[in-house]
Amino acid sequence: MALRFYNTLTQQVELFQPLDGNTVRMYTCGPTVYNFVHIGNFRTFTFQDILRRWLRHLGYKLNHVMNVTDVDDKIIKNAAKEHKPIEEYTSVYTKAFFEDAAALRLQQPEHVAPATRHVDVMVKAIEELAAKGYTYTSDGSTYYRISAFPDYGKLSHNDFGGIRAGARVDVDEYDKADARDFVLWKARRGDEPFWDAPFGAGRPGWHIECSAMAMSYLGETLDIHAGGVDLIFPHHENEIAQSEAISGKPFARFWLHSEHLHIESQKMSKSLGNFYTLRDLLEMGYRPEAIRYLLASVPYRKKLNFTFEGLKAAERSIERLRDFEIRLTSTKLAPGRNEVVSERSRDAIRKFEESLDDDLNTAEALASTFEYVRAMNTALDEGQFQEENRWDAARVLEIFDEIFDVLKPGEDARALAGQQAAAQNGKLSDVEIEARIEERTQAKKSRDFARADAIRAALQDRGVVLEDTKDGVRWKRK
Repeated sequence: MALRFYNTLTQQVELFQPLDGNTVRMYTCGPTVYNFVHIGNFRTFTFQDILRRWLRHLGYKLNHVMNVTDVDDKIIKNAAKEHKPIEEYTSVYTKAFFEDAAALRLQQPEHVAPATRHVDVMVKAIEELAAKGYTYTSDGSTYYRISAFPDYGKLSHNDFGGIRAGARVDVDEYDKADARDFVLWKARRGDEPFWDAPFGAGRPGWHIECSAMAMSYLGETLDIHAGGVDLIFPHHENEIAQSEAISGKPFARFWLHSEHLHIESQKMSKSLGNFYTLRDLLEMGYRPEAIRYLLASVPYRKKLNFTFEGLKAAERSIERLRDFEIRLTSTKLAPGRNEVVSERSRDAIRKFEESLDDDLNTAEALASTFEYVRAMNTALDEGQFQEENRWDAARVLEIFDEIFDVLKPGEDARALAGQQAAAQNGKLSDVEIEARIEERTQAKKSRDFARADAIRAALQDRGVVLEDTKDGVRWKRK
């Protein structure tokens, strides 16, 4: 069977081949580094990792670019609150993201593109849009005129026929149902960070960064653009409008979007006390490979219900696979090859590959693997396995772990969490401490006292002592 993906643009499952040769030009939306990345975002990053691993398994070369948004409204606000330059503020969270990604065994893209290092290509893109009549200026800022792009809405499949001419939005995130002219270049305000440009001192808007960097690295038409469903509108819709206005060509041939993650069947939010970063889970003692397994276990286009029972089940599933791997290497077997067993191994690989060729159906791929392991354990019990069958079975596990990468035991989760803490000199910022205290408060309101105690203990381990008083929570550093 051939590789197929569901394309958000066409709303159809389509056969995939790169546009040119054997190299896949892929752009994925990376983190916005204003805080530690939560596990909802890591669900998307894990999907993107499975995607690149599968493409490489099929023999494709990859030219994969991931952006890092290191300047936007939230970053500027938070950095100002901590009285830090944005470079100093974002460097902590950029470093933390790549540490967390390594813990989850996410492969690094061929190119990592921080926005602040590519302002020049953004300025050039805005100049091209201006030359073609797609922009206008208001109060010193430059805006994209979406009424000039007739195809606006083709990715989100929304009808924006009633667009209000001249309605503008300056913020990076806005009402999902309201199409407005969006800012390409924000005029300097107060003491905000700024760059010089022909159209005035200021900074780029969020949307232009991805268009400019993607085309700078990958050319006018990408093979794959991937991200979370929350980015379809307005971010990816705006990317299309910008990029295709510049080039006159399709911006991306395939758009792949991963669904949201829920916690215990509820939307993850700080107000519900169910907001978790990877570091929270590591501090609670869960292993990174179990977290990776659970994040990858549900096909990317389906919502994932992330539960702590699910995490425990993921750990048990990994142990079953490891036990089988140990049994393969340690059992004394008769010489020769049982062709029936060999055929089962070849069939297992075929089913695994067909599942992932089918729009990365990870659930089916896992099911086929465990079906095979059950059958092979029975074959071992009944003496049907022979020496040369050992290598057939090892190949099945090798291909499985090439993609899922959970069989090799990782470092102890608590030790890893401690190393991550040490990487920041063991200190949390004031903003981070206040955020953890708010999570603890919400957990107590929800009567999740175990979670509240875990947060208190984690803060204690990081050198922060809490004191509950009638006036609220007080804290101090040891």
